[in-house]
Formats: sequence, C-alpha cells, structure tokens
Amino acid sequence: MFRNRIIQYAGLILFCLLYTTACKVPSLVPKTENKKLPGSYGSSEDSTNTAQLKWREFYNDPNLVALIDTALKNNQELNVVLQEIEISRNEISVRRGEYLPFVGLRAGAGFDKVPRYTNIGAMEATTDIKPGKPMPEPVPDLGLGAYARWEVDIWHKLRNAQKSAVKRYLASSEGRNFVITNLIAEVANNYFELLALDNQLAILKQNIEIQTNALEIVRLQKQATRVTELAVRRFEAQVLNTRSLQYDIQQRITETENRINFLLARYPQPIARNDDAFNTMIPKTIQAGLPSQLLTNRPDIRRAEFELAAAKLDVQVARAQFYPSLGISASLGYRAFSPAYLFSTPESILYSLAGELVGPLVNRRAITATYANANARQTQTVYNYERVVLNAYFEVANQLAKISNLERSYDLKSQEVQALTQSIDISNDLFQSTRADYMEVLLTQRDALESRFELIETKKQQLNAMVNIYQALGGGWN
Repeated sequence: MFRNRIIQYAGLILFCLLYTTACKVPSLVPKTENKKLPGSYGSSEDSTNTAQLKWREFYNDPNLVALIDTALKNNQELNVVLQEIEISRNEISVRRGEYLPFVGLRAGAGFDKVPRYTNIGAMEATTDIKPGKPMPEPVPDLGLGAYARWEVDIWHKLRNAQKSAVKRYLASSEGRNFVITNLIAEVANNYFELLALDNQLAILKQNIEIQTNALEIVRLQKQATRVTELAVRRFEAQVLNTRSLQYDIQQRITETENRINFLLARYPQPIARNDDAFNTMIPKTIQAGLPSQLLTNRPDIRRAEFELAAAKLDVQVARAQFYPSLGISASLGYRAFSPAYLFSTPESILYSLAGELVGPLVNRRAITATYANANARQTQTVYNYERVVLNAYFEVANQLAKISNLERSYDLKSQEVQALTQSIDISNDLFQSTRADYMEVLLTQRDALESRFELIETKKQQLNAMVNIYQALGGGWN
C-alpha cells in the first residue's frame, strides 16, 4: 500500500514538471532563409561552368603553377585555418561524449572519529565488529569501485548539440576552401601584375633610347642654328622624366615580388617568370553557368549554409533546456574499515542505482534569455546567408560585364598604340625637315608612351578579371 502511494506521488510530480515546463516555453518563430536566385546572368542559360575546372587546368603557366603549389603548402593563414578545423573536429568528440554514459574508477582511504556522547558515537562504542572485538577508534574507511553517470537524452538536447558541432566542423572545412580560392587568386593577380610591370619597364627603357636619340638630333640642329637652346632643354627634361619613372616601376616590382613571397611564407627572393609570355597571353573564355550553381560551388555560401544549420540546431538545444532532464547514476565496489575485509563478499560489497528528474520551475529568466539569444543568432545567420548569396551573384555579374568591356577597350587601345607608334617616326621626320615644331615631337612621344602603358594595364586587368571571375564562380578549391 505504501509502495503504491509512493509511485502515485512520483507520477504526480512528473506530470507537474512536464506540464509546468511545457506550458511556459516562449513561442518564437524562426526565420527562414531565401534561396531563390535569378535564372541566369543574362540571356544565356547554358549550365557549362568554368568553376568545374581544377586550378591546374585553368592556369597553364608553369611558373604560376609552381608559385601556387608553394603557397598552398606554406601559407600561414591557410595553416591557421587548418588548426581551426582541428579544433572543430575535437569539439565533435566533446559533444558526442556528453550524451554517452560516463564511467570512472574511484579509490579512497581515510578515517573517522565521532564524539562519544552522540548517537553515532554511542552506537559505535557499544558495537562489536565480531564477538569480543570492539569497533576500532578512529574508524578507518577504505573503498574501491566503479561509478557511472548518464543523462538520458530524452529531448535530443545533447544529440542536437553534437549535430551542431558537426555542422560547424563542416563550416570550418568550407572556410578552408574559401581561403584556398582567395589565396590562389591573390597569387595569380600579383603574378600577372609582376609581368605587366616588367613589360612596362621594358617599354620605358625602349622609350628612353628613342628620346635620347631625339635629344642628340636636337643638339645637332642647335649647332646648325635650326633650333634654340629651349628645345634642347625641353628634350633633356623629357629624357630625365622618363628615366625617373623606371625607378618607380622598379620599386613596384620589388613590392609585388615581396607580396608574392609573403603569400608563399618565405623571405625575399626572385620570382621566376617569363616576361615575353605576357603579350601572347589570351584570357580564357569563361562559361558562367547558372546562378543556382553558386550554392554548391562557392565555399563561402556553403560555409554560411552550414553555420545556418548549426544555428537552427542551437535553437532546439536551447528550447530543450525548458524541459526536465533525467539523470541516472550508479556505483559498484567494495568498502570496509580494514584491508583484511575490503574484498569480503558479499559483506563489503557496495552498490547503488538512482534516477533523478530535474526541471526548471521558478526564475527561468536565464534559460529564456539563452533561448531568445539562440533564436536571434539564427536570424543573424539567415541574413548573413542571404547577404553572401547576393554578394556572390553580383561579383559574378560585375566580372562578366568587366570582361566584356575590357575586351572592347583593349581592341581600341591596340589601335591607338599602333597609330601613335607610327606618329613618332612621322613627327621626327617632320621635325628634321623643319615642318613640325619640337613640341609636337615631345607630345607625340609622351602620348605614345602613355598609350603603351595603358595597353599593358588593360591587358593586366583582363587577366585579373579572368582570375576574379574564376574565383567568383567558386573555382580553385576542388
């Protein structure tokens, strides 16, 4: 009868715990992400995507390939990210261990002396261990056994926490892929800039030679009283100005080489390259595919997606805090006051088994705040995911437009260079025959130099756009 009444009381307490906690869980509506993208980047809906090419297939310059290989092995930022991945992997083991039973061994020794004139002291004083053998004073206490604790994951709180850790591990792996795409693009862009600077320096030296020859002609004409000292000084100034430009370019070459060496995690050394290949380089034809392919190709989008999934699981974990938790504890071992009796069976055997149901009833503000924060962070990750997707689409759209515009600009710049290069010879001939002023010669040489510089700059921008569109499409990490 008494036993049945205890069971009834326990059932009533369990019902009250479940009812009071379930009725007071705040109602928060999670925000859902928008994954809808335009059907295409323009009129074409071809699914062929350049991002599917491996970076070794996309970049065919052996010097550039060697630099990228070294960067992927040595770059410090990439190595830091690899350690973050290792930390995330270990976090999975931590979370997995929380919902598995914990078993340990315990051994202990001590003694206990209680006052004589107390209830326990009086009982020990009148109690014999064996007939004729009184209780020792103080009483030794020796123990050896195993114990276990286990929180029964009724509401999947611990299991969802472990799943959240898995999602964050996957997000960190995608973060590594994102760093790889950025690293490859940065090395390639700096490499092409280095080639462009080398070619600009070569053009500058050629122009210095042309201007020096023109200066000698002007000096001869001055001796023949065909021009004044003013013309000689203007030509000298032009030569000096052009010579000064080469030191600026040499400084930029040094800085660009050092940027590449920094990405490769090594101290300054020459960068192997073929300058002559720059003028013959033709930017690859890019196939952008469909915008929906960004969701699977772009590592930053995939990372944001895994972070969003982890945040959703965190909301479920925080919500489960409102419900009662069931804990089970058990122990088994030996305990005695003397080593001689420690392993006496069954007299020295000690065992226990207990279950505990705990649920929040009063002052649940901390749990409510944690739940609200988890929901707010989930909303944050939704906005971040949508921002990353939107940014990815615009990056591709901008680079596609840039490639098209640079192609037209390069054609016009080539015609301009050709016209100005021919005009140098024409202006020199006219000047020698006194049919043109020396200022026309100077302006023509200056315009021709600037146009050749701009042509190289446009070519470099074309190659950079090729690199950037490959990166924007999500290529390079696979």
